Amino acid sequence: MFGRILDALEGVARCPHCGVANPQLVRMYGSGQRFGRATQGPTSIWALYRCTSCGDGVSAKGDPTEAVANPNVVAIFPDIRSIDDAVPEIPKRFLRQAYETLGSPDAAAVMAGSAVDAMLKELGYTEGSVYARIDQAVNDNTLTQAMADWAHWVRLGANRPRHADKDAPHISAEEAAQAVEFADALAYFLFALTEKIRRGIEKAAKK
Repeated sequence: MFGRILDALEGVARCPHCGVANPQLVRMYGSGQRFGRATQGPTSIWALYRCTSCGDGVSAKGDPTEAVANPNVVAIFPDIRSIDDAVPEIPKRFLRQAYETLGSPDAAAVMAGSAVDAMLKELGYTEGSVYARIDQAVNDNTLTQAMADWAHWVRLGANRPRHADKDAPHISAEEAAQAVEFADALAYFLFALTEKIRRGIEKAAKK
């Protein structure tokens, strides 16, 4: 449960941008009145907050059933990323840590690479280097070539800080965000989407 629309927004466990725990979110703007709309439905007041750690903005939506003055916040945008329950525990834990360390790009990149490695192992690709296992997954049609290219990119990015690469040891914030986003998308495709399709087929078969 989030706090109310006040000068500071409380109840947000982590900044959805940098992942810092218990972020200090300071109000930069408040609508003060409900936003109008052209269609039927509830209206809310809104506020924009700034994370004092990374400087990025988080918008907050007030409860439309409450009075205009300082309503409870019912949603924030962007929301804190959650990882689908269909993702196995080991890659899920690496993914969670990748999101939580986005404020430290090197650490986030290493966690994203570990998540990809763990996903391959969950699928039975346990022998040889990560490079060889990614290519074997392509040969088995488990990954598309485009997905493999991204997986290699994440792997190489994780290796730079992990092995203190002489020429480029550090990962930029943008590179880290891309690596984490890809690892999350790969987890969704390999596990969450597969599980949803399986359930959908089972449900259709029962009908």
